[in-house]
Amino acid sequence: MAESSLAAGTIAQIGIVVRDIEASAKAWAALLGQPVPDIVVTAGYERARTQYRGEPTPARARLAFFRLGQVTIELIEPLGGPSTWQEHLEAHGDSLHHIAFVVQGMQQTLAGLAAQGLSPVQRGEYPGGRYAYVDGGEKLGAILELLEND
Repeated sequence: MAESSLAAGTIAQIGIVVRDIEASAKAWAALLGQPVPDIVVTAGYERARTQYRGEPTPARARLAFFRLGQVTIELIEPLGGPSTWQEHLEAHGDSLHHIAFVVQGMQQTLAGLAAQGLSPVQRGEYPGGRYAYVDGGEKLGAILELLEND
């Protein structure tokens, strides 16, 4: 059971999907007393190798990050293509999407979570690492994101 435990992982991020990242970033900046962060766009499939529900997807997103000590608030505006972000936005509107944990041993962690009935719904790569979203909605009330940095 140890390989499936997230107890050793660090909570690194709270992700929120939004329809209008500029408006949301301004609102969060005002609330937190921080400058409006730069907005970045995720890489396309050729670089990110994004898969959604086991299939390649051209899904991309615009992201803004507010670093608050150990935890970062990530705003995510989907840019089309099938994705967990778009699915969540369509079902719930602007809302909390995930809680992210930094892990070591992505494959072992995913295998351990799968043994507990939690399966990945999206995965991909970013410069310096990889991510996977695990559907914990029914069992945990939240999507989990796993982040593994090189």
